[in-house]
Amino acid sequence: MNISLLMDTTFRDTLLYSISLFCFLMIFSSHVHAQKANYEQAQQFTGERMEKLVGSTGVFPRWIEDQDRFWYSYETGDGKNWYMVDAKRPSKRTLFDQNGMAAKLAEIFNKPFNSKDLPLKDFEYDTHEGLFTFHVDSINFQYNIQGNDLVKQDSVKEEPEDRWKSYSPDSTYIAFAKKHNLYLMRADDPDSTEYQLTDSGERWYSFQGDEGDTTTTKRLRSSAQWFEDSKKLYIKRTDEREVGELWVINSLKKRPELETYKYSMPGEKNIGEQEVWVFKADTLSQTNGVKLDADKEEWKDESLGGAYFNDGGFFTGTGSDFLYILRRNRQWNNIDVLKANTSTGNVEVLFSEESKPYFNTRFAQLGVINNGKEYLWWSERTGWGQLYRYDSEGKLKNRITDGFYTAGEIAKIDTARQTIYFEGYGREEGVNPYYSMLYKIKFDGSDRERLTQEEATHQVFESDKGNFFVDNISRVDMPDRSVLRDGNGRIIQELEQTDMEALNEIGWQPPEMFKVKAADGATDLHGVMWKPFDFDSTKSYPIISYVYPGPQTEPFPIGFSLSGRNTSLAQLGFVVVAMGQRGGSPIRSKYYHNFGYGNLRDYPLIDNKYGIEQLAARHSFIDQDRVGIFGHSGGGFMSTAALLTYPDFYDVAVSSSGNHDNNIYNIYWSEVHNGVEKSAKTIKVDDGDGSKKDSTITTFKAPIETNIDLAENLKGHLLLVTGDIDNNVHPANTYRMANALMKAGKRFDFMIMPGQRHGYGNYTPYFERMLWDYFSEHLLGYKPDKVNYNIPDYDE
Repeated sequence: MNISLLMDTTFRDTLLYSISLFCFLMIFSSHVHAQKANYEQAQQFTGERMEKLVGSTGVFPRWIEDQDRFWYSYETGDGKNWYMVDAKRPSKRTLFDQNGMAAKLAEIFNKPFNSKDLPLKDFEYDTHEGLFTFHVDSINFQYNIQGNDLVKQDSVKEEPEDRWKSYSPDSTYIAFAKKHNLYLMRADDPDSTEYQLTDSGERWYSFQGDEGDTTTTKRLRSSAQWFEDSKKLYIKRTDEREVGELWVINSLKKRPELETYKYSMPGEKNIGEQEVWVFKADTLSQTNGVKLDADKEEWKDESLGGAYFNDGGFFTGTGSDFLYILRRNRQWNNIDVLKANTSTGNVEVLFSEESKPYFNTRFAQLGVINNGKEYLWWSERTGWGQLYRYDSEGKLKNRITDGFYTAGEIAKIDTARQTIYFEGYGREEGVNPYYSMLYKIKFDGSDRERLTQEEATHQVFESDKGNFFVDNISRVDMPDRSVLRDGNGRIIQELEQTDMEALNEIGWQPPEMFKVKAADGATDLHGVMWKPFDFDSTKSYPIISYVYPGPQTEPFPIGFSLSGRNTSLAQLGFVVVAMGQRGGSPIRSKYYHNFGYGNLRDYPLIDNKYGIEQLAARHSFIDQDRVGIFGHSGGGFMSTAALLTYPDFYDVAVSSSGNHDNNIYNIYWSEVHNGVEKSAKTIKVDDGDGSKKDSTITTFKAPIETNIDLAENLKGHLLLVTGDIDNNVHPANTYRMANALMKAGKRFDFMIMPGQRHGYGNYTPYFERMLWDYFSEHLLGYKPDKVNYNIPDYDE
């Protein structure tokens, strides 16, 4: 026998056996890890379907002006109803006989109507006439409750003909804009005589509420606001003529259409300059306008003009002699509170505040008490947002709230009782610090009282007088209970309880709340977990993290929500989580909120990774070797950054409309949250007569690290998505990311949503199914049987 032949044969057989065994093991292994995604169950629990089964999840009252009554609509499995509530008695009754209404409509339209689902659109109450108005199909109606009279009126206009009108509170005058200038007319003038108040308006320096067409002679809505006494109106105008332009192209128009708009980017010198004008209503001429002297010499090179409105202020006075506004520098770390004389235009600084690295304007509230005899002000000077009281000269009288918690929005100021009602976060030991609680306290800081005792978050809607509140009480795992409270917090009327019966019948389960530690090992992070409703604790599930970096909010719900994206995604066979991170929310503390300043790309990543690691160690059903991450806008930015920063930890990312290059995002995000450096140098310039004079040149720098810089790190699967006419986060953010990945030779996936802006509108179901497909394929190893399947409509 030929020994060499024998050895060759043996080697060949052994090799073939080894290859066969390897292939078998690979095939077997792939079958072990492949899991069929449960599309049927995911489809059953989309947000739209769940909302249809449940109906309303809270009461949103429409308080009737200067009365202790309100009305609201509410939908359950038994249909939609309208109610009137008298808070003083208290009592609740149906607003009208719905069977009777259905019968009246049937006679008018010659067709039947379902009394449990009446299609009454744009339901409004006219306080002057005591009538309700609405429309059905294309016909307007008015309904008199007292006489049970339904009156058919004219047809609904496609464009409401009075949209351009801004009535004075006493209904005497109408303000509007035309060709970028401000006009007034008398509401009772049968000839509609127009009085032009300005002649300097032009595109990008306009008195219109919307820049819009520069050539139309139509009457358009202005951005003017009326004083309560109807004697004057004020308006903010922004000069953007020197601001750089941006463009998007709408390819879906009959002829592709270019859209031009102004957009200030970080570090640019030319940004919008703001100014404030006041006009008298009883002197209808161009000579009565007064420009407030709100500029500040030290900030003149910062191109802001200084002034912006305190939109959340409480102007309890009824006069129009003064206007209170805020002024801040470009770094947002210095704020002046101004009192402006609306007759002369002169301003005085009541008080100023420095807050580094920047002032948190979410709760920047100024309460003007008794026409300026006192002021209430919100500040984080101790590291927690609290309320302070100043006298008429702007001198601090006393601190109102005190403690290591955040005083949030002021719900109501009762000047007669010297009492403030406000929302607070994190004051109660052992209670979730994100829960909003309602408190009241005296102006001098005494008699603080918690008015909402339930351990849940409270969404309150106060009456005009502030002596009653509608409160929607809920948690992630507790559907809304809606009640009416008096000024002492006592529940005086049960209103509604969310009807979960139909949803529970098909197997819905609430998500779970959890806590983990931040990467510092000390800071508590809160989050929410969604599981499949056929969850089996003995199985292993990939984990997907839904992210948003803040710093204005965090990605997990606080109260009850039927938002379906995370719920439906979990039903495919995933554990989905959303959690906060240091730097994410302004309601914890100033330190927590400002954690990411100067490190806009990287700050949220390590906490998210460490949180997932803790959950995987805590729960055996979480497979840390299969990790997905996704988010929109800032979450799109963060999810890509996570995949590229920790490519051996995160496996799959879906990033939609992400600001991957914050150097081309707007200054109000990028400069505020990452910082901007101002520098000045003096140079000699020609004075015109041969001599030289000193001139100061101011420059700004605001460089931000980008996802583009990390492109070469890509290992996993990445899907980038953007709308092609996004005028918030410009598509260039995503295009630059794609370009960098291509240059690095990386394989990734890319989807453009045609004709879509920052949100995807009617294409949202398409995007959500694409999200399902991407994670199913790359985390479960499962693809639908057909490549060209039709994405079902959620209404089917």
